[in-house]
Amino acid sequence: MARKGKEVLNALDAAKTQMYHFTAIVIAGMGFFTDAYDLFSISLITKLLGRIYYYVDGSKKPGTLPPNVAAAVNGVAFCGTLAGQLFFGWLGDKLGRKKVYGITLMVMVLCSLGSGLSFGQSSNGVMATLCFFRFWLGFGIGGDYPLSATIMSEYANKKTRGAFIAAVFAMQGFGILAGGIVSLIVSSAFDHAFDAPTYEVDPVGSTVPQADYVWRIVLMFGAIPALLTYYWRMKMPETARYTALVARNTKQAAADMSKVLQVDLIAEEDPQTNPSPSSNPNSFGLFSKEFARRHGLHLVGTTTTWFLLDIAYYSSNLFQKDIYSAIGWIPAAETMNAVHEVFTVSRAQTLIALCGTVPGYWFTVALIDYLGRFFIQLMGFIFMTVFMFALAIPYDHWRRRDNRIGFLVMYSLTMFFANFGPNATTFVVPAEIFPARLRSTCHGISAACGKAGAIVGAFGFLYAAQSSDPKKTDAGYPPGIGVRNSLLMLGGVNFLGIVFTLLVPESKGKSLEELSREDEEQGGSGGGGDATEMRDVAGRTVPV
Repeated sequence: MARKGKEVLNALDAAKTQMYHFTAIVIAGMGFFTDAYDLFSISLITKLLGRIYYYVDGSKKPGTLPPNVAAAVNGVAFCGTLAGQLFFGWLGDKLGRKKVYGITLMVMVLCSLGSGLSFGQSSNGVMATLCFFRFWLGFGIGGDYPLSATIMSEYANKKTRGAFIAAVFAMQGFGILAGGIVSLIVSSAFDHAFDAPTYEVDPVGSTVPQADYVWRIVLMFGAIPALLTYYWRMKMPETARYTALVARNTKQAAADMSKVLQVDLIAEEDPQTNPSPSSNPNSFGLFSKEFARRHGLHLVGTTTTWFLLDIAYYSSNLFQKDIYSAIGWIPAAETMNAVHEVFTVSRAQTLIALCGTVPGYWFTVALIDYLGRFFIQLMGFIFMTVFMFALAIPYDHWRRRDNRIGFLVMYSLTMFFANFGPNATTFVVPAEIFPARLRSTCHGISAACGKAGAIVGAFGFLYAAQSSDPKKTDAGYPPGIGVRNSLLMLGGVNFLGIVFTLLVPESKGKSLEELSREDEEQGGSGGGGDATEMRDVAGRTVPV
C-alpha cells in the first residue's frame, strides 16, 4: 500500500469518537456478556446438580458431583474455548473478521439451548450430554475473544482505543452479574412456589422434582442476549485495516469506512495493481525468524501473563462457593433445601460481582488511556499478590465468625484489582501489538494460553482446595492441601505474573501500524498505489 493509501488508516486513527464506536462496543460487548454468563453460571448450579443426580440414600450430607464429573462439568467449556480461540483466531486472519463473526454467535445460541435440554437415561448420561454441549458452547465462546478484540481495535481511533477494547471486555462483568441475578430470580421463584424442608429434616423431600428445571432455565437464558445481537453483527462491515492491509483493497476500505464514520472517503485506484502480500519481502509468517525477532518476546509476554492470570482468576471465581463455605459464610448444605442453596450461593457471588468485579472493569475503561496498559497490569498483579497472601497467611484469623466480613472485603479487593488490572489488559494488548495479517491469530494464541491457565485452575483447585484431613474432604475426593495453602499457591502465581509483565510493551497513544511496525514494512512501496481523499459529509476536506 502506498504512502497516500495510508491516509485511510490515518483517518481511522484521527476520527472523532462518535455513535458508531459505541454501537460497535455494544455489538461486540454483548458477545462477551454472553461468554461470561455461560462460563460462570455453571458454578451457581453445580451443587444443585449433585443433589439431583448423585443423591446417596442414608447419607448425612446432600449428594455432590463425583470428582471426575465435577471436573468435567466445570472444565470442559474451557477446553472448547481454548480450541475455539485457536481455530477462529486463525480463521479471522484467513477469511476476514466479519465472515466468521456471526458463526461464533450462532454456535453459542444453539449450545446454550442444548445445555439446558441435556438428557440421558442415567445421571452420568445427563452429565455427558451436558458436557458435550458445554464443550461446543466453549468453542463458540473461544472465537469471540480474538474476533471481538481485533474488530474493536481496528475500528477505534488511537486516542481512545484502549478504553474501547476494555469496554468490550468489561461487558464480561455484567455477564457475571447477570448470571447471579437470573439465578437469584429463578431460585427464589421456585423456592417460594415449591416449599421444601431442609435436608437434615427430610433428605428426599429437600429436593423437589421441579428443582430440575432451575438449572436448565439458568443455562438456557444465555442464548437470549446472543440471539438478539446476531442481526447487528451481520450488518457490520469488514474492518478497514483488514481490507487495506491484508486484502490490499484500499478503495473498498475507504468505502466501508464511509458507511460507519461521518466522513466521505474517496479512494482512486492507481493503474498499477496493488502488490500481493507475497511480493512484499516483509510479509513474514507466524513461524518465521523475522516474526520471532520482532514480536517473539511480545508473544511470550502476552501468553504467559494471560496463562498465570487465569489460573488465579478462574479458580477463585469458579470456586467462590467452596471458599465461602469453608469460612462459614454460606450455611452447611444440610441446613438448606436444594433450591434455597442455589439462592444462597447466587446471592454471595452476586455481591462479590457487584462490589468487586464490575467496578474493577470500568476503572480500567476510564483510566487505561491515561495510566497505560503496562502500569495497570503491573499494579493489578502486585495488589493481587499482596491481597492473596494477606488472605492466606492469617487464614485461621479470617475463619472466625467476627472476621468473616473482613475476609469478604479482602477477597473483593483481590477481584477488583484482577479486573482493574491484568484481566482486562491481557485482553487489550494482544489486539494492538501484532501485524494485521496475524493479529487475530496471535490474540487467539494468547487467549488460548489463558484458557489453559483456566483449565489448570478449574481442575487443579478442585482437588487442591480439599482439606488435608481425609474425614473433612467432599465425598469421593482425595485429601488436598486445603484452602489456605491453595491461596498461598495462587499468591505465588500472581507474583510470577509481575515478572512476565516486564515482557509486555506499552501501546498507549500509538497507532496499530506503529506498534506492529507495519509502517516500516510499507515504507518502501513508493508513490504508486491508491490516492485517497477524505471529506466530511458536507464535502469539506478533513485533515489527517
